[in-house]
Amino acid sequence: MPVTIVVGGQFGSEGKGKVACAIAREHSGTIAVRVGGSNSGHTVIDERGKVRAFRQLPTAAILPDTTCVIAAGSYIEADVLSDEIRQTGLTPDRLVIDADAVLISERHRKQERNAGLKEKIGSTGSGTGAAVIDRVSRVGTVSFVRDDKRFSPYVGCARSFLRRQLKNERQHVIIEGTQGFGLSLLHSGHYPNVTSRDTTAAGFLSETGLGPTDVNKVVLVIRAFPIRVAGNSGPIPDEIDWDTITRESGSPHDLEERTTVTGHVRRVARFNADIVKAAIEANAPTKIVLNYRCVSRNRRLKYPND
Repeated sequence: MPVTIVVGGQFGSEGKGKVACAIAREHSGTIAVRVGGSNSGHTVIDERGKVRAFRQLPTAAILPDTTCVIAAGSYIEADVLSDEIRQTGLTPDRLVIDADAVLISERHRKQERNAGLKEKIGSTGSGTGAAVIDRVSRVGTVSFVRDDKRFSPYVGCARSFLRRQLKNERQHVIIEGTQGFGLSLLHSGHYPNVTSRDTTAAGFLSETGLGPTDVNKVVLVIRAFPIRVAGNSGPIPDEIDWDTITRESGSPHDLEERTTVTGHVRRVARFNADIVKAAIEANAPTKIVLNYRCVSRNRRLKYPND
């Protein structure tokens, strides 16, 4: 079946959003699916050269012939999603939001602040993890997208919609995973410095509601200089700094990257094969994409080999 899963092979920010959008451009009439929560920002460059960042929508939302899907395994900040729908101009015929996607509330964000997760593990504090806990606890306190009338025109069953689309063999479904294998709650080996979900291809697929036999491609995205978010975010082998990268690259201006969600300067390291080998074991990719990406202090993006 024509389903591609895009997954990160390191600690996130490998360029999954740009790769997913590039694949969508190759297939007219693509269905682009986003999973995960608002704690992960994906950037893409639109046709006017403007950098666009999405925390809820798939990056292919910028393409006019793409239909977007937010799956049942998603965690949504209502204001963030509303703003992204407004920016992209998506209409109900081009966006399906699963009725069972969970809403992140201020209570969830407060729980993460009170737990000190930003300081302890470098969490974004978006409330995604607390919303996951709320859902798993099954005590009936969680709210769903179907409860917010702003999204009523878009709400449906993502699983059934995708199944109908897959019956048309001309359709191509791209599942845009979030974060990277090194942040998997289950498989990274870096607990507690992980995210609140499994960030493997299998995990993303289960959140979407499709089955293993639907998938024919898994694209593992890695980067030449892996990053982790700022603070006490966990181990990253062969860590260096942005001054070293600037000096060794011969760049005429200072290089650095900041996280899409928090705006903090990312930690950076030299390429290390161990995490990539583990990601290959867990995801069995059919293709690997290597990105080299640096951002200057004035936020100008450079893509020498993207």
